[in-house]
Amino acid sequence: MEVRILVVEDERTVASALRRGLRAEGYDVDVADNGEDGLWRAREGSYDAIILDVMLPKLNGYKVCRTLRDEGIWTPVLMLTAKDGEFDVAEGLDTGADDYLTKPFSFVVLAARLRALLRRGGENTAEGSSFVAGDLSLDPKSHTCRRGDTAIELTAKEFAILAYMVRRTGQITTKSDILDNVWDYEFEGDPNIVEVYIRRLRKKIDEPFGARTITTVRGVGYRLDPES
Repeated sequence: MEVRILVVEDERTVASALRRGLRAEGYDVDVADNGEDGLWRAREGSYDAIILDVMLPKLNGYKVCRTLRDEGIWTPVLMLTAKDGEFDVAEGLDTGADDYLTKPFSFVVLAARLRALLRRGGENTAEGSSFVAGDLSLDPKSHTCRRGDTAIELTAKEFAILAYMVRRTGQITTKSDILDNVWDYEFEGDPNIVEVYIRRLRKKIDEPFGARTITTVRGVGYRLDPES
């Protein structure tokens, strides 16, 4: 079965290069040159991943991603941005993007990040047992997370990080552990991206419930403790 990728990019040279490169990698590629068309295609098509530029005509990438997530469409999104400030990255992740890449970028790196997204997306939907830590449960088959009877919406990357930590309940997990197992060995971005995701997870699975499931082990990493 062909892997289908949607590229939403208004710069023609970039979009053309991505189409050629991704097709050479064996992917089936569709391209949209504005946010409205990209949103329509993402809704109507069955894509395995979306490469989404931030600065788009008609509808920017942040709004496209947020709309998809609000509508329950959880296709993995790799966001392309010309900005690399911490708040710009955080805004992209807060809208539901799973990863980001700053322009200009190497196609080799983009392809590696895309493979990691596709691999994690496949794992999250594969057959398998639920992961449970106290009243927190994750079901990889349906990509659902619950605390007690309350459903919690997670992006594909958030789900992958939390599932990895739940499998290591009570153990210390370092940034390197998370990068190696949730991204991959070719990751060349800022390792502090892990901190951004940990903050987001705490806001979703802990703070609304008055819990402290994910704790920081100063100078070492993190520990998931369902009894905290």
